[in-house]
Amino acid sequence: MTRIAVIGGGRIGEALISGLLGAGRPAKDLVVAEKFEERARELTERFGIRVTSTADAAEGADIIVVAVKPGDVPAILDDLAPVVEESDLDQLLVSMAAGVPTTLFEARLPAGTPIVRVMPNTPMLVGQGASAVTAGRHATAEHLAAVEAMLSPVGLVVKVGEAQLDAVTAVSGSGPAYFFLVVEAMVDAGVALGLPRTVATELTVQTIVGSAAMLADSDESATELRAAVTSPGGTTAAAVGQLERGGVRAALLDALTAARDRSVQLGAGSQ
Repeated sequence: MTRIAVIGGGRIGEALISGLLGAGRPAKDLVVAEKFEERARELTERFGIRVTSTADAAEGADIIVVAVKPGDVPAILDDLAPVVEESDLDQLLVSMAAGVPTTLFEARLPAGTPIVRVMPNTPMLVGQGASAVTAGRHATAEHLAAVEAMLSPVGLVVKVGEAQLDAVTAVSGSGPAYFFLVVEAMVDAGVALGLPRTVATELTVQTIVGSAAMLADSDESATELRAAVTSPGGTTAAAVGQLERGGVRAALLDALTAARDRSVQLGAGSQ
């Protein structure tokens, strides 16, 4: 079994660990590096996995996943470089640091180290993640396949060019937050219209879950499915018309553009 070291016990690292364990990967094949003692204890108690230092976690790992904030990447690579240099294994490094290009990893790690960059999202926690992967200069098709095999049990995996990863960050990496904001707004609106909050929450969540399932299982596009439930002159038409007049499309474009631009800035700031 492939041994995986997850460097960083934050939200994305936890999502990956939880998803992998939930998909049946043994805890003994996972190790986490986390510098904060309280967080380390929490991860050990929650998942029953070993938590240690960056260098110790990386030793003996087939895949080293760097799941830290962009600004922390250079220091992490300083710790990893001698481990990778001395390892007898063909170690693969996987970056989940938003915005950080593969060239930074290649410049700071031993020559020829294979790097695969990934933009995941937090629904990996429940096995429903969306991850986009791209290969660095020294990564082969086999390396990409290894990362896909690691991530596919916790959700969808797509291959993209590295130039597209900032846009991926805007669409799916940050996407869960947009979804939660819409749910929050719909629940609040339901309460304002007279529903108990528990009822408004249950109806909103199930409506969105059901709609997502319809879209995933249908051959029809979102546009076609929306049209099918929008009767002329009906309640849905009134609501959709108001959303369009409120500029929902322009607001989403502006939001995703801001997320894309911030991803670019984070990458530049890490170098």
